[in-house]
Amino acid sequence: MTVFKYQGVSARQSAEHQVVSIAAKAADILAFARIDRAGRDRTGALQGFQRPQIASHIREIREYLLTPDAVLPNPIVVAFVDSLTTQILPNGMVEVEITVTDSPPGFVVDGQQRLTALSGLPERDFEVFVSILVCKNHEELRRQFVLINSTRPLPKALIYELLPGVTGLPPRLTSRSFAASLAERLNFDPSSSLRGMVYQHTNPAGVIRDTAIQKVIMQSASDGAIREMSPEEQFDRGFQLISNFYAAVRNTFINDWVGHTPKSSRLIHSAGIIALGFVMELIVARDAAVTREEFEHGLQALKGRTAWTSGYWHYSIKEQVAWNAVENTPRQIMGLAQHLVSTVRQASRPIVVGAEAPLSTPAHLPANSA
Repeated sequence: MTVFKYQGVSARQSAEHQVVSIAAKAADILAFARIDRAGRDRTGALQGFQRPQIASHIREIREYLLTPDAVLPNPIVVAFVDSLTTQILPNGMVEVEITVTDSPPGFVVDGQQRLTALSGLPERDFEVFVSILVCKNHEELRRQFVLINSTRPLPKALIYELLPGVTGLPPRLTSRSFAASLAERLNFDPSSSLRGMVYQHTNPAGVIRDTAIQKVIMQSASDGAIREMSPEEQFDRGFQLISNFYAAVRNTFINDWVGHTPKSSRLIHSAGIIALGFVMELIVARDAAVTREEFEHGLQALKGRTAWTSGYWHYSIKEQVAWNAVENTPRQIMGLAQHLVSTVRQASRPIVVGAEAPLSTPAHLPANSA
C-alpha cells in the first residue's frame, strides 16, 4: 500500500462535489490515477471511457517538454470515487491523502495525452497541476467525463456510447440517450440482425454508422412506431421492430447488402439507412407489420426500382440521380426517402385483410415527391 499526501486549495463550486487543486509529478499521478480506455469485454459490455492515444499529438507535446523553458499550465483532471480523504487545515489549505492498494483508484478525465507525454520523459522534477474531482459513484464519474468533454473535439461515437449509462445530462444529450442504448443493443445482442455491423468507437469494424441507426430510432420514438408503444415496452419491442425490419431489408436486397461498405452501396450508407427508416414507419402504419416476413412483403414494391449499387434513381421524369451521388445530407436523405415511400405506397397493398390504406400521409412520413 502506498499513500500520497498533498496540500492544495479547494474551490467553492457545486454543493454536491468537492474540487481540489494540487501539484504533483507525472510519475506519481500515474501511480494514483489510471487512463481507462473505452473497450468491450467478452460479453459486449462497455468498459472505460477514454479515447485512444493520439501518437502525433503526444510526440509534439513530448518534444516541447524536452525544452528547458517548457510549461504546462493546464491541469490534469482526475476523478475519484473512493480511496481519497481531505482535511481542511488551519491556514485554509486542504490536505489530500490518496491511498493506493492494488491498482490506481483515480481516473484521468481530461489531459490523458499530456500525461502520456510526460510519462515518456527522462527523470525530471517536473510537476503539473492536478484538479481532483470527488464523485459519489462511478455513474457520476462517467457523467462528469461526458460533460467535461462534450464541448471539445472528442469523437461523437465515444460520447454516444457512454450515454446509455449516464443520467442527469443536458437535453441535447439526453434526447439521444435512448437511441444510443438501443443502437448498442442492436450492435451487440446475439439475436440482432445488425449484430457487429454498427460502427462505434469500440467496434471500428462496423460498416453502418451508429448515428444513422440512432436517427432512425429517434424519429420513430418521437413521431413513429416506437412512440406508440408503452414506455415499459419501448426498449424491447423497439429492438425487435428495428432488428426485424433491417433483417427484411438485408434479405430483400441481399446482393446490395452483403460484403458492401457505404462507398460501394448506398443501402448501408447513412442516407439509405435513414431513408429506409421512413419506409419502415409506412409499412408499420399501413400494414401493422412487426415480423421480418411482414416487412419483406412490404418491401417487395421496391425490388427492381432501386439503385443501391449502380444505375440511377428515377425520382421523376425530369430528375434522375446517380446511385453514388446520394450523400448524407438532410436534403438528399429526404429526397431518397420521398422516392422510396412514394414507390411503396403506390405499388403495394396492405397485407392485413380488410385494412384500408390511409387517406392522408402521416405527419412523420415524407410527402410524395413531385
